Amino acid sequence: QVLLVESGGGLVQPGGSLRLSCAASGSIFSIYAMAWYRQAPGKQRELVAYIRRGGTTNYADSVKGRFTISRDNAKNTVYLQMSSLAPEDTAVYYCNADIVQSGSITGPLNYWGQGTQVTVSS
Repeated sequence: QVLLVESGGGLVQPGGSLRLSCAASGSIFSIYAMAWYRQAPGKQRELVAYIRRGGTTNYADSVKGRFTISRDNAKNTVYLQMSSLAPEDTAVYYCNADIVQSGSITGPLNYWGQGTQVTVSS
């Protein structure tokens, strides 16, 4: 059993910053790519950023220069530092990861967290 738990969401004023965290727990052998997605009301879920185990990153154009994804492999945790937040960043943010469970012979499986709400409003 593997669990992803996000934290750090909340209400922030435009121009402000937030840091999201997502910790993976359970019977984990290895974690491959980790990512953040978001879903605004009435819109499809979209990729915000991802980071490979070795540190390679990629960002959606809408967040480049404002958001930074990072990970701590020893803690099985991924972070999303968000700055210069705007109302259009308001969404539920979801953590996603490709994880190989201990003892698995099937390779990595994809897991989602439960989501954390980020609201940008004055």
